[in-house]
Amino acid sequence: MSAPPDIKTADLCDAHSGTPQFQVAEPGFLDYGGRRSFFGPISTVRAPEDNSLVRKALEEPGLGRVLVVDGGGSRRCALVGDVLAALGQKNGWAGVVVNGCIRDAEEVGRTDIGVKALGTHPLKSGKRNEGQRDVEVRFAGVTFVPGHHLYADADGIVTSQKALR
Repeated sequence: MSAPPDIKTADLCDAHSGTPQFQVAEPGFLDYGGRRSFFGPISTVRAPEDNSLVRKALEEPGLGRVLVVDGGGSRRCALVGDVLAALGQKNGWAGVVVNGCIRDAEEVGRTDIGVKALGTHPLKSGKRNEGQRDVEVRFAGVTFVPGHHLYADADGIVTSQKALR
């Protein structure tokens, strides 16, 4: 889902910062997708330089969820590109947050899906079917828990155990 104009991460921080179920990600993620604001329930993939499970996840109905991809912060290859971004858009994913790189940045920017990542890299990832799905992943000072909620905009990324309005 695209975040309504009245839901901003800065406002969510003002209202919920300091509560145990609310987390604020450290900065460093850049916007690449056509949507700059997005939110939804979290689904996760741990993908060590292998985007096989990322593809499998984005092939499923997204139902407005956000796929959080823990690539270990690797800058040696891309875990998402234009084909996967388009697949996510087609299947109803609200966004993808990549602790790693993406590629095809210009095409991804024309796709109606939120995409945040650490940077870009032209090399595609391996395809070894390695990784884990819907497990807790931790990066940027946040533990991303499947089923919790993620909100992202130009100011950053926040998560909450329950949906915030």
